Parts: sequence; structure tokens; C-alpha cells
Amino acid sequence: MNTILVLLAVLFACLTEGKLTREGHCYDDNDLQNYKHFVGKHAWNNYPSFYMVKELEQLESGGNRQRRQTRHSCPNLVASSIQQVTEDHNSRSISPWRYRIDVDENRLPMKLAFAECLCSGCIDVRTGRETDAVNSVTVNQTMMVLRRKQCSDQKTYAFQVEYIKVPVACTCVLPKSHY
Repeated sequence: MNTILVLLAVLFACLTEGKLTREGHCYDDNDLQNYKHFVGKHAWNNYPSFYMVKELEQLESGGNRQRRQTRHSCPNLVASSIQQVTEDHNSRSISPWRYRIDVDENRLPMKLAFAECLCSGCIDVRTGRETDAVNSVTVNQTMMVLRRKQCSDQKTYAFQVEYIKVPVACTCVLPKSHY
């Protein structure tokens, strides 16, 4: 509920400030920086896709960069080969996934963590190997974002509310041909 109130406050501020044109209220780059800071701090804090970005950036800038870039294929999950049990659902799942940072300069928030399935099938729990009897698919969360559109003066921007589907995890499903 608090998230909705904060987003409504931001939307109200967007509609009442800035230069009014036929596109709506237009903002220059300084106004945009202020709104990015406000919106980023308050409105999207309940979305894992938003708050995970900082953690992912820290992992990629640290010593885990090599490991994160090489694990893009479907792993073999034989119980005896798992050296360290992790709390991360994405690496223990029979439909494992990784996260990548999606950047869109015309979206607020600009950076979101998107899940990507590592397997087209799922891991068979008996063999630890991928099977095509079931499919890995993303689980999506609908998220409200603000889309930046250029105004007719080519110097300022307006915001439009947009709902996007953000992949947050992967799960196993029966192939569509089984229906």
C-alpha cells in the first residue's frame, strides 16, 4: 500500500511540475535526476528486481565476475558433486536460473535484475542431468515503471506509466504439446 502511495505522489509531482506542453508536463535533465533519486529510493524497494541490482553489480565488480560469466549453461546437479549447499533458490532449483542486469535509459528504474533460465528442459532429480520431458520457463512479475518520452522541443522529457513483465525466476512446466 505504501508503494502505491509513493508512486501516486511521484506521479502527482510529475503532473504538477515541469513545463506544460501538449505532450503533458516536460522535464529537463536536472528535473529527471531529482525524480530518479526520489523514485529509486522509495517506490520500487519492494521489488526484488530493483533492489537486487546493487548486489549483482557488486558481484560483477568483485572476484565473482569470472564465475558469473562462465555459468550460462545448464548444470549437472548430481548430489555427490554439490560441494557447498547454498541458500540461493536459483542454483538449487531443478529449473536453475541466473540474473542479469537489464538497462533501459528511458525507463525508471533504469536498471532491473532479469532472470534467465539456464536450461531449456529441467534437471531430473534422479540423474542430475537435464531432461526435455519438461520445460524451463520464466516466472514473470508485472511491474509499474515510468517510461521517458522526448517532448516536441527535443530538449525535455515527459513520463508515461507503463506495466512491464519482469522475469524473476524459472520453473518447470509440461511442454505445450502435452495439453
